[in-house]
Amino acid sequence: MALRTAGSVLVVFLWSVTVVLGQDGWSVTYTTQSICTLKGSSVDLFCSYTYPRGKVTTTFWFTEWGTGVEPKDLGQDPEYAGRLEYHGDKKKDCTLKITDLRERDSATYKFRLLTDQEGGKYSGRPGVTLSVTGLQVKVTGGHQDKTLTCSTTCTLTDNPTYIWYKNGQHLDESTSPQYKNTVSSNYIDGYSCAVKGHEDLHSPAVCVQGQSCSRVNYTKRRICVLKGSTVDISCTYVGYYYTTSSFWFRSDKSTPEDLTTDPGYAGRVEYTGTYRGPFTLRITDLREEDSAEYRFTFKTDNFDWGHSFPGTTLSVTGSQVEVIPKWSSDL
Repeated sequence: MALRTAGSVLVVFLWSVTVVLGQDGWSVTYTTQSICTLKGSSVDLFCSYTYPRGKVTTTFWFTEWGTGVEPKDLGQDPEYAGRLEYHGDKKKDCTLKITDLRERDSATYKFRLLTDQEGGKYSGRPGVTLSVTGLQVKVTGGHQDKTLTCSTTCTLTDNPTYIWYKNGQHLDESTSPQYKNTVSSNYIDGYSCAVKGHEDLHSPAVCVQGQSCSRVNYTKRRICVLKGSTVDISCTYVGYYYTTSSFWFRSDKSTPEDLTTDPGYAGRVEYTGTYRGPFTLRITDLREEDSAEYRFTFKTDNFDWGHSFPGTTLSVTGSQVEVIPKWSSDL
């Protein structure tokens, strides 16, 4: 199982419950019993264990027992390839980090340890129930009194702050998942929401009047590539009126600047694509200083797509080293 540094930021919403189950010196303690977290984020399943005697030979996490003598080790599951980091040891710590979470990762996770003693096997039950959710804007109400809700499939209990965007522009922040202000009745307007601190995990933009509002959707939220290589960063966009200009820019600039005019990218940037199709930024001969968040904007005769809507974060690295931990093998 490949060990790597997590590129996403941890989003964990915890119930303050500690579960300790054990017998005859065996125990597994889970710091939390239930977690609701955002798709695309990372999560730590904090865990510790005790055992009566002998030496620990094998430790692993599982979600299903299957048909074998032993349950299926998550570290051997292709679904989790490159996304698991075991932070525990063979003494007492059994913490597991899962990165780049997907909704299908929702499950109950349990820890198991084996020792060199006869009958030296133990699984910690009931485990940690993980629920993974995306964000979606739900529109209710009539034509003149619409209500917007930043909806999730599980309840975020850490009192998150919700952020609202209209046409790519930051609007409002609130601890309520409902948008508190008057919703626009303009057909060109599209709304999106996010959780503060995790703006890159925002919902898709939705039209509140009809289906032809202005919106931008990025193909990927994060990309990691090698120095010296080439990368394509893509999005699709829709403008209610005829587009007069469009370009990509770095979010760390004080004012949006078209990358094709930036001297730091001279001869290394090109745009490809068409309206409504993937519109792609290609950067060649990548340098580590190219690491940044890239955003797309466009203009029409009477409309500018906002500059505060999160885009795609690019990480450029010169390293190809991977460390493979032997966390399910003999000492």
